[in-house]
Amino acid sequence: MTMLDLEDFGPNPHVTDYGRFGAIQVRFAKGTAGSGPRRRTVLTVPEFDWVVDQLRTWTSGGMRANFATADRSSAMWPSERGARMSLGSFGDSFAAARDAVGLPKELGLHCLRHSYVTHLIEAGYDPAFVQTQVGHSYASTTGLYTSVSSDFKQKTVQQMIARRITTLEDPDA
Repeated sequence: MTMLDLEDFGPNPHVTDYGRFGAIQVRFAKGTAGSGPRRRTVLTVPEFDWVVDQLRTWTSGGMRANFATADRSSAMWPSERGARMSLGSFGDSFAAARDAVGLPKELGLHCLRHSYVTHLIEAGYDPAFVQTQVGHSYASTTGLYTSVSSDFKQKTVQQMIARRITTLEDPDA
């Protein structure tokens, strides 16, 4: 997040409505021990298409323009010195917003990543797609990030029961 630059955004030719915010090149993702950063492309998904308008506003003279250093920094979120905002600064800002709306103190910035994974799984995305979106090497790691709701669990069980009944009623199915 802290290493994103404006030029890291690009179009997804299959979803032209998103314009230049259809995909993002993550160039500095955490690598494994002894390796450098791992690169990946993260696609904008319909469940989070609201982010496209937010990014358009931010990058086209919106709030980003309020930073005195925006004109001399390619960083998505420039600091007041022209460098990049630190992860600590993001965490502090998130904590202030969280406290302002009365959310629990246990909710940290990293929880948004867990929520993203869970929402994609609940929306029916293939777990392998979700794993590549978030850059996990192992499916088990993505599983740790997933905490589906009781409604989702109940819906899944009901779908399986309905399939089972259909199969029992029609042995040729």
